[in-house]
Amino acid sequence: MPSTALAGIRVLDLSRILAAPLATQMLADLGAEVIKVERPGTGDDSRTYGPPFAPGTDTAAFYLSCNRNKRSVTVNHATTEGQELIRSLAARSDVLVENFRAGTLAKYGLDHESLLALNPRLVYLSVTGFGQTGPYAGRPGYDGIFQAMSGMMSVSGHPDEPMKVGVSMVDILTGLYASTAVLAALRHRDATGEGQFIDLSLLDCGLASLSHFAMNYLISGEVPRRRGNGGYGGIPSQAFHCADKPLFLVAGNDKQFTAFCTAAERTDLLQDPRFATTSARITHREEILPVLAAIMRTRSRDEWLTLLDEHDVPAGPFNEMPEVFADPQIRHRRMLVEVEDPVSGPLPLLANPIRLSVTPVEGYSPAPALGEHTAEVLRGLAGVTEDQLDGLRARGIV
Repeated sequence: MPSTALAGIRVLDLSRILAAPLATQMLADLGAEVIKVERPGTGDDSRTYGPPFAPGTDTAAFYLSCNRNKRSVTVNHATTEGQELIRSLAARSDVLVENFRAGTLAKYGLDHESLLALNPRLVYLSVTGFGQTGPYAGRPGYDGIFQAMSGMMSVSGHPDEPMKVGVSMVDILTGLYASTAVLAALRHRDATGEGQFIDLSLLDCGLASLSHFAMNYLISGEVPRRRGNGGYGGIPSQAFHCADKPLFLVAGNDKQFTAFCTAAERTDLLQDPRFATTSARITHREEILPVLAAIMRTRSRDEWLTLLDEHDVPAGPFNEMPEVFADPQIRHRRMLVEVEDPVSGPLPLLANPIRLSVTPVEGYSPAPALGEHTAEVLRGLAGVTEDQLDGLRARGIV
């Protein structure tokens, strides 16, 4: 039996920056063999997205975040010989992932139609900003643009100012959609022998991630209002200032609100018909929130956290990064792992959060140096001899 969930799956990764590399990293974490193809001399653009850089290297932490557990091969796809090498690798792969602008790889005979003709079992994933079709298909784009265009920024931030989510959230969500799509296509391939093309758009994924915000609009026709650190679920569901520091509190149902009122010694609120049910509290949001804000200022944050935990009311502190990684729950879940990098030495990494009981995610290797595995992969999979490798290097092909 395989020790990892995706043992035996080979992924040819032609992608760079974040969304698609995150998808291939997920597949690598789950046990797939991922061969990352990079440009000779420069590699993935994100290698330069620093500082910070890994100690003793010119590789940015950004690159490290989405390229662990992969092997790096350098191939110049703009050359005829480079294209032949990629075709040779694609013929021996289960999945190909790329995020070039729509139509770019067709110029080199590396598009999905060409490679599926070569390898009918291939799952070919293309991640683009706007998808393969439509009036914007040829446009470039980055995460912030898709946060703005998808409506994500329209529901984020304070009432007078739309705001970008701090992390590259559309990229990250697209990476998750992408890995799910690949797994679905592999399931179909294994059942039928048929590969397929996956057309994934960051704009589509950004919009899909609006979920209940979008659905509320579609049902009601009302444009969602920005509520800063307030939510759209049960009331309360937002940040509150305590006597010293803020916390985030959620009482998502009537049972939890009753427990909160008990903890706060304000059970009188339960007798007010405006606040007695979840729907009533949502309707009378503007009336109850000032009352709750005044209550929360009567104790310190840590006093509230202890008290609310005793009454089984969900609440949490606003942690900065040092507090996040010092948190006993995070430490217990081993969300921080350490690997040995041949140049940097001990290197911290974020762990994969998936916990599988039979095929666990256990092995972590650092992101590869540029072209670290070129000779190994091309000899083993493309049948390239040492003399041929020397010639390819001399001509700038690898």
